[in-house]
Amino acid sequence: MSQVFSPASMQAPRSRLSSNGPELSRIVAGMWRIGEWNMSAQQRLTFIEQCLDLGVSSFDHADIYGDYSAEGLFGEALALQPGLRDKMELVSKCGIKLLSPHRPGHAIQHYDTSAAHITSSVEHSLRQLQTDRLDLLLIHRPDPLMDFDEIAGAFTQLRQAGKVLHFGVSNFSRHQFECLHRRFPLVTNQVEFSPLHVAPLFDETFDGLQDVGVAPMIWSPLAGGRLFQSGDANVENLRNVIKQIADQLQRPFASVVFAWIMQLPCRPLPLTGSGRIEAVGVAVEGTQFTLSRSDWFAILRAARGHEVA
Repeated sequence: MSQVFSPASMQAPRSRLSSNGPELSRIVAGMWRIGEWNMSAQQRLTFIEQCLDLGVSSFDHADIYGDYSAEGLFGEALALQPGLRDKMELVSKCGIKLLSPHRPGHAIQHYDTSAAHITSSVEHSLRQLQTDRLDLLLIHRPDPLMDFDEIAGAFTQLRQAGKVLHFGVSNFSRHQFECLHRRFPLVTNQVEFSPLHVAPLFDETFDGLQDVGVAPMIWSPLAGGRLFQSGDANVENLRNVIKQIADQLQRPFASVVFAWIMQLPCRPLPLTGSGRIEAVGVAVEGTQFTLSRSDWFAILRAARGHEVA
């Protein structure tokens, strides 16, 4: 397989999430594990700059990532070169309260989508990221106690204050998305999807988003690395199918997976999770080609373990 990394020749295209939504890079750099990358602030800044050079200008955060520390690590790097803020889009999430020494008041891990918590989470994210605005805020997970009208009201106030420009959700069902979308225009639903988790193809998640013209964001597109490592016989078969296609196309294995995801008509924007710029480059390479329909279905068949009907 070709593993050549040539950032000068590749740029991630831009993609608008919805008719009224923001334009993000088609590949989004996920910051979930930034605390595990063991980088100095200067090294983090270099990584950010290398992402921007690849056209990857969108960075995905959440208040809870890194036990409430990831946003601060990114903000610390951004403060070394504050002019970069206007060249990027910052995404964050709120609504989960973790048990953490950093949050001694939390007695149990739970969800909180109250207006007060949404607002305080945004204020905290802005301080940590050392910015005056978020380009996009997502409710991290559906909350059994969520009040759609209260959430819509909080979104309205944050937008009027200029603290958040656009809003969406994460891990919502089609029905949950539509309930909130009727009250406030959402621009994305960030969901898990990969060849090892194809449920959104069949549970109306992707169909519903395509119907209302909203593009999903995709977390764990490589199944958290299980596509590369799992010894399960079904995963090994899937891996071999993808590898065969990658070899024929002379593309990296992971680029084929990203291309497979991005071929969906709902226009998904996958996240990366790596602190290696080479891995981000491989994701960007997935924007440079499309699969034949037969190759696309060969991956789906291997993913599901059976033919289509």
